[in-house]
Amino acid sequence: MANSFQKKPIYAIVGPTASGKTDLGVKLALAVGGEVINCDSVQIYQGIQIATAKPTEEEKRGVPHHLIDYVPPEINYTAADWARDAAEKIREIESRAHFPILVGGTGFYLRTLRRPLFESPKTDERLRKRLRKIQDSRGAEHLHAMLHKVDAKSAERLFPLDYVRVIRALEVYFQTGKPISAQQPDRMPPPEFADRIELFVLNPPRDLLYEKINLRAGEHFENGLVEEVEALHNRGLLDSTNALGSHGYRRVCEYLKGERTLESAKEQTKQDVRNYAKRQFTWFRSEKDVHWLDGFGGDKPILEELLKFVRIEE
Repeated sequence: MANSFQKKPIYAIVGPTASGKTDLGVKLALAVGGEVINCDSVQIYQGIQIATAKPTEEEKRGVPHHLIDYVPPEINYTAADWARDAAEKIREIESRAHFPILVGGTGFYLRTLRRPLFESPKTDERLRKRLRKIQDSRGAEHLHAMLHKVDAKSAERLFPLDYVRVIRALEVYFQTGKPISAQQPDRMPPPEFADRIELFVLNPPRDLLYEKINLRAGEHFENGLVEEVEALHNRGLLDSTNALGSHGYRRVCEYLKGERTLESAKEQTKQDVRNYAKRQFTWFRSEKDVHWLDGFGGDKPILEELLKFVRIEE
């Protein structure tokens, strides 16, 4: 049974933050007999709760969820790490004759799963700390300018504020002496299931999405976001970690360092998340062979539209 199941589609519910991916992913899993694999680069971290919108047990509705809340926040987990773990989970789920359903908004994770990266050097923590200090003192745009000098091709395809990937590209250059763009053609072969992954991108009205983002960001502060970050600091977590550098947390760290007011942190967080949503739209428009679903994941017509594409029996 497992062998025949390995010819079936693997569904990916993706799109911008706050678009209802979690709700739609759970509904699809219930409809087809599936299990969810998290594809969000912040929801992977333990103890990073309030601004991540991790699903509650009630929201999961009994559907198994994997690769969520399982990485210590001190670890700078990479896209390659996630792709390796996700591939293992896909095979495990299919061995039970269930559908793997990838749910999340981190397009780079999904692309890395479908088209693996080259074997890059392990993180040099001292180098990373130096680059983080440059970011803190001179800004993400300065790091992007540094990358442009040594690897213009990578700089042109990366957003200046996508500092996690900019830093990684700089690390690879300084560790190997060669631009990451020159090494990426040496990719590992894609996994055997790569061509079975089908992408469904949620595309809600932009104005309504931004309203939802603003409301949700405000609720995060009301629900104890500042206190959560203080608790993480008290256990020794540094602002330079990927976990606290993510949108939703970065401005709180700046507030706690006295670099901005609480009101400024709230407003800048809303702007950060709206900008992130714009980048997610741009990212998924660059992907090939995707199905666009016009609306929020919780809208009933969206599920009906999605199920038109779903193939259970083959």
